[in-house]
Amino acid sequence: MTPILNAYFARLNWSGPTDVTLETLRALHLQHNCTIPFENLDVLLPREMQLDEQSLAEKLIGARRGGYCFEQNGVFERVLRELGFTVRSLLGRVVLSNPPSLPPRTHRLLLVEVDGEAWIADVGFGGQTLTAPIRLLADIPQQTPHGEYRLLQEGEDWILQFRHHTHWQSMYRFDLVTQHQSDYVMGNFWSAHWPQSHFRHHLLMCRHLPDGGKLTLTNFYFTHYEHGHAVEQIHCPDVASLYVLLQDRFGLGVDDAKHGISEAELARVMAAFDTHPEAGK
Repeated sequence: MTPILNAYFARLNWSGPTDVTLETLRALHLQHNCTIPFENLDVLLPREMQLDEQSLAEKLIGARRGGYCFEQNGVFERVLRELGFTVRSLLGRVVLSNPPSLPPRTHRLLLVEVDGEAWIADVGFGGQTLTAPIRLLADIPQQTPHGEYRLLQEGEDWILQFRHHTHWQSMYRFDLVTQHQSDYVMGNFWSAHWPQSHFRHHLLMCRHLPDGGKLTLTNFYFTHYEHGHAVEQIHCPDVASLYVLLQDRFGLGVDDAKHGISEAELARVMAAFDTHPEAGK
């Protein structure tokens, strides 16, 4: 077992299988979603996010922080490769908000081959991310621990959709073209620095739960969902309570010398939004 795998399994508190099988892929996918939170704090602080393997391991594994797609799927790709899976990253165009024209490639996802079949894995799309891999097959609804998904195919493009009540909602489009590290660096830079990027205007966090629930945060608003229904909602009254909630409910690491976050830094982030819990009531 390599050092990165030992550290990753300790981070996930993992004692499950490590063989190159679909069962291992499914189990690790869910455990990753339930342990390492999706979050965009470094965009807001702001701090530059480095996508090399050492930096990602230091932040998401060693410092017990979270991250967004370029970081989450970067770590997961490395782990799967070191376990022996055939895996590579793809880049998608996010269409969740039905943009009038196709946006740039700003979402990193994974193509994994298991026993001669192609699967899509994605631990980095926030509250709506996959929590299990799905087969790269068109027009077939596929169940995950947190909802039903399907893929459509239009020429060389694939479209990932999730079932939202009675209709299907598109999430992102992608193709299978080989990408390079420079492509991820460019997409990451756009996501973090484009003035209209939603990552620059909201504190966002999500952690899934193994029983089908999930925890989400938008600025001062925390929600605990069970099977699509809100069962707990908290409007944090101040930054101090928000700082505690990030650690207690999302497991966010804050003490690392390089990647930690102080309460004062969080206060500066929240003040920049000119947003107070009372404003959304």
